[in-house]
Amino acid sequence: MPVTVAVDANGADMGAAEVAAGAALAAAEGVNVLLFGPAAQMGAPGPGVEVRDTPLSVAKDPDPARAVRSNPEASVVQAAGAVASGQADALVAGGSTGAVLAAGLFEIKRAPGIYRPALAIPVPVPDHPVTLLDVGANAEVRSEHLVQFAYMGAAFSTAVLGVGRPRVALLSNGEEAARGTPEVVAAHEQLAAGAGLDFVGNVEGTDITSGVADVVVTDGFTGNIAIKLSEGVSATMIAAIRTRVESSLRSKLGGLLIRPALRGLRDELDPETSGGAYLLGLRGTVVVPHGRFTRRGYANAILLAARAVEGEMAQRTHAALEAAGALRRRVTA
Repeated sequence: MPVTVAVDANGADMGAAEVAAGAALAAAEGVNVLLFGPAAQMGAPGPGVEVRDTPLSVAKDPDPARAVRSNPEASVVQAAGAVASGQADALVAGGSTGAVLAAGLFEIKRAPGIYRPALAIPVPVPDHPVTLLDVGANAEVRSEHLVQFAYMGAAFSTAVLGVGRPRVALLSNGEEAARGTPEVVAAHEQLAAGAGLDFVGNVEGTDITSGVADVVVTDGFTGNIAIKLSEGVSATMIAAIRTRVESSLRSKLGGLLIRPALRGLRDELDPETSGGAYLLGLRGTVVVPHGRFTRRGYANAILLAARAVEGEMAQRTHAALEAAGALRRRVTA
């Protein structure tokens, strides 16, 4: 039976029509889509896509939790509600991460034993993807949150990326155990003393992509800056290579020979290829694409969510957390 993905079309930088076009591309690959947003802008995307007219957006509200609570008719709330009620198997929502997180918590609910959900993204490192979390769900965290993120990221890396025993590191401003914020130092102490995890200590920003760790853990504020910096550097480098290749006749001739390889590298580094970040720690599957994505990026986000459902990503990640004893035993925060 085909997977059904609920998609919030509001909040996309290029407009709801672009998201609708992405939904049509995903539907052509066999995924059913429930599309929430302004019907007047989305038109009739085609077979496999059902449009539900929900024009109200809370993507730009400065207080997303309040906005989600007070606007049950908002598109992101309705889309998350479709997952909670069983009408859809997964949620895809770009725009405001805060609104997606609030809607997910209120509608889909936090999985048992989870302190806080975290956004995890496989950083597009050629031949060696590195899972980075949190990349935007929690600007401020406590040490116990970082510890659970470590186990959550390891479980995700094993369940989704197939890494047998992921090496896990904390992102800090130095490799020494005493370096970093008080929360990072405390988390380092707990992880070093813990069991069931291959903890390799602290890593600096330059080591996120070096291959010394399979999972890198940080707070959402730092992680969001880190992932956007890496995306910006990748885009700038690809553009610089293109400029150099086109700078002379000789380089143009050489460029013809390396064009297929460069095109493959560009596609591998392009954030739209990955489809977005997973919001781990909820009872269902949630994928958060960049709001600036084109239809291609949104189509990949929908297909990514469908593959996660088929692979039982949420259930397998939670089961791995339980097996590692990494779930909280009582409600504390």
